[in-house]
Amino acid sequence: MAQTTELIEMLKKLLKRHNKTYAEVAVCLDLSEASVKRLFSEQNLSLQRLDTICALMDLEISDLVREMSSEQIHTISELSHDQEKEIADDLNLMMITVCVLNRWNLKDILKHYRFTEPQCIRYLAHLDRLHIIELQPGNRIKLLTAPNFKWRENGPIMNLFRAKIESEYFRTNFGKRSEKLVVMNGMLSDTSNQLFQRKMAQLAKEFDTMSKEDSSLPIGERKGSTLLVGLRDWDYERLFRQQ
Repeated sequence: MAQTTELIEMLKKLLKRHNKTYAEVAVCLDLSEASVKRLFSEQNLSLQRLDTICALMDLEISDLVREMSSEQIHTISELSHDQEKEIADDLNLMMITVCVLNRWNLKDILKHYRFTEPQCIRYLAHLDRLHIIELQPGNRIKLLTAPNFKWRENGPIMNLFRAKIESEYFRTNFGKRSEKLVVMNGMLSDTSNQLFQRKMAQLAKEFDTMSKEDSSLPIGERKGSTLLVGLRDWDYERLFRQQ
C-alpha cells in the first residue's frame, strides 16, 4: 500500500510539472473531474487508467516508476530515535518542524510566529542536518520527507504528544464548525476490528492527501488541523471498577 501511495504522489507531481490539470485528466479518462479527484484520493487507479494518464504527458508507466525510485533515494520515511529526541527536546524546533512538514516557507513562519529571521534560519539549518529538509539558496525550503513519512511508534514525538499535548487537545467542547468528536462503544470480532483499522488507515491517508493538495494555498486559506483516530480494547466497566 505504501508503494501505491508513493506512485500516486509522484503521478500528481508529474502532472503539475507538465502543467496538466484534473480537468484534462478527466477528459482523457472520459470521467467527471470529481470522479478523477476521488480516484486519486482513494488511490484506486487501474493500470489502464494509469497508462492513459501517463500518455497524456507523453510518458510510459516505467517512466513514472523510474521517477519515483529516483526521488525515494533522497527522501526519508522515518527518523531515528535520537533524531526525534532532538526535536522533542526543543519545542521551538518542534514548532518549526510541524510548519515545514505542512509546507510553510520562511516568510510564512516569520509572519505567524515570534522568531527572528536568524533564529528561524538556525532551526531550519538544524532540520537540514537531520535531512528533513534541504535549505536552499535564498533560504528556500525543500522538503525531503517521503509521502509515507510518519513519527516512530512510541517514539519521542508520540510520547511528547501524550505527555504535553493530549490534555490540551481535548480542552474544548468540539462545538466549532471546524471541530468534531465522535465517541462510540461496541463489541467487534477480531476480523471486524482489523477491517476497521484498515479503514482508519485509509482515512488518515485521505487526510494527508487533502493536506498536500491544499499546500499550494496561502496560509490564510488553510488552518492547522490535527486528526486523532484511535481504537482499543476498552469498555465502560473499567470506569466503575476504578470508583
